Amino acid sequence: MGGTGGPPVPPSRADRGILLVEDDHGDAVLVQASLEQAGIAADSVTWKRTLAEGCAALADQPMCVLLDLGLPDASGLGALLAVVEESPDTPVIVLTGRHDPSGVDALAIGAQDYLVKDDITPDLLVRSIRYAVERKRAQLTSQQLRDARQSSAEKARLERGLLPTPLLHTDAVQCSNYYQPGHNHAVLGGDFFDVVETRDGLIRAVIGDVMGHGPDEAALGVHLRVAWRTLVLAGTADDQVLPTLALLLKTESGGQPGFVTACDVTIDVDAARVHLRVAGHPAPLRCAYGKTTYLDVEVGPPLGVDAPGAAAARARAGWPETEVSLDPGSSLILYTDGLLDAYRKLVDDVDLGIGELVDAVTTCAADGAAARTWIPTLVGSAPHLSADDTAVVVITTRPSPG
Repeated sequence: MGGTGGPPVPPSRADRGILLVEDDHGDAVLVQASLEQAGIAADSVTWKRTLAEGCAALADQPMCVLLDLGLPDASGLGALLAVVEESPDTPVIVLTGRHDPSGVDALAIGAQDYLVKDDITPDLLVRSIRYAVERKRAQLTSQQLRDARQSSAEKARLERGLLPTPLLHTDAVQCSNYYQPGHNHAVLGGDFFDVVETRDGLIRAVIGDVMGHGPDEAALGVHLRVAWRTLVLAGTADDQVLPTLALLLKTESGGQPGFVTACDVTIDVDAARVHLRVAGHPAPLRCAYGKTTYLDVEVGPPLGVDAPGAAAARARAGWPETEVSLDPGSSLILYTDGLLDAYRKLVDDVDLGIGELVDAVTTCAADGAAARTWIPTLVGSAPHLSADDTAVVVITTRPSPG
């Protein structure tokens, strides 16, 4: 086992130490001597005689594991599989006998290299450790890149379901939207929205918020959004859309407690009128002639919540309807709680936020620019960073000629 010293392992890595799992005292001493000749301090090498002891030592996150495949409590590739399972991010070099063919097989199931014990020299050992560390680093980086690409593709697919392209044929309105999940690394949230034009030229829109956060809520939001679009395009009577969504919610939630707020909108551009049905959702804003107002609408209970006597009333006439004007060149702004939360503040124990949001919209839309240019400013300039999902939809009617 002679040889000269080789390039030392980078100190930042060497500080983590090397784990040697070897039951033969003579072989262990020779490996430790080679490591010391290669510039690796003896106190940075941890020697364990059994697989159980070695797996326990993996908790210290060694830089690399030198693993003998013939241990008292494990033999062959089973020892390697146990180490890889216990610490999949740690590079492993298998130590074999001259006539042991398992070294090549070890590479196929997780080892980064294998060395024949009789051929080990300090140069060869430290070079193998260096290469094993770099191979594992490259493997992890490649896996992270694959995971990131897969996550990005999954996010794009899911967002296509949650964030639809407005189905508009007319140029009488423009639609802009914004969506941001509330939690870091979340792919989707429970907010949903949609905008479509019906065969009779009406503009239909919905925005909603599923109580809670997580994949189940996001999936439910997608179900409700798709159901809403299907109902609208199928010509379902306006006052029956929310009751049908409430029935779907009850079915999809499997009887579990929960609710969904929603605002269902019908815009008659020619008549300059808007019909609103609000189920526990924040009322829309209307921006017209440089001034933004919070619409005074009649609000029914959220989907999934029955106030006393409300179920029978809705069965007869659906959710209450409010009619407001929307003059040419005006905008209707639909949003979820996340935007309102970002503008909320306490003054003398009074929870405010609507006035601040109204003022912010007026400021952002003051120059008459398209909504898509000022929605990010509206969200980004809010005094708080909302922990809730945030969705915004702005529908602007075409100004009168001249």
